[in-house]
Amino acid sequence: MSHSQTISAPAFPGFLKSWRHRRRLSQLELSLQSGMSQRHISFLETGRSNPSRFAIAQLADTLEMPAAEIDAMLLSAGFAAQSSRNGWDDDAQKAVDMSIDHVLQGHAPYPAVSIDRIWNLVKANEPAQRFFALIGGRGDPNLLREILAPGNVRDCIVNWDETARALLRMLELEAARRPHDTEAHALQAELRAIEGVQPLLDTPATRPNAPVLTIKFQIDNYVLELFSLIATIGMSADATLDDLRIETLLPANDATRAWFEKVFR
Repeated sequence: MSHSQTISAPAFPGFLKSWRHRRRLSQLELSLQSGMSQRHISFLETGRSNPSRFAIAQLADTLEMPAAEIDAMLLSAGFAAQSSRNGWDDDAQKAVDMSIDHVLQGHAPYPAVSIDRIWNLVKANEPAQRFFALIGGRGDPNLLREILAPGNVRDCIVNWDETARALLRMLELEAARRPHDTEAHALQAELRAIEGVQPLLDTPATRPNAPVLTIKFQIDNYVLELFSLIATIGMSADATLDDLRIETLLPANDATRAWFEKVFR
């Protein structure tokens, strides 16, 4: 997936101003924290001056922007994006791919998947593939659509209302982290249009959120309870790497653990 395809960047002055407001900084505060003069920041926000790549790097670091947003800021100023998997060293690319595979395969007999920021499936271990087939997955490449859309998967989730609320909240937080990610915002609108989703969101929750979301799947006479751990690749300055997530599903009780050990071992 090309990140340039997911970015709709405004002109640089508006881009910088919107991010400064997001961080609740005045021009003076941004000046002091970035080491740039307040006058220069003012000129950048009015378009009287054009930024250099170095200036953008300074501002992005001060504003703590995600890698994809830095790419969007560069594009808005007429520069090429800095992130590209094609520019990786072959050894680095191989190491990342092997590490992800190691985590996925090592998690058996429990499901584990590699996904992007909006839950598009990248890789899945064998237990995940078998589990989704068992619960009637349609093979939708987006796991949020797979879970939220009417069908076998949705029907077998005992606590679908709670699960749907939590997943949509996670997507909302991800979209808020990258305000210029048009793909994430489009997916939000698509999911809200799915039958039963918007009425659910319009209805107040009847109880506070649990500390950990446990998804309960009904399979024959069993109710399997799973919670997830989501890992990212730390300290990444590359939008492609920053996009990756590894989600591992874990049994929430002994009965669920025994079921997976028996069926998928």
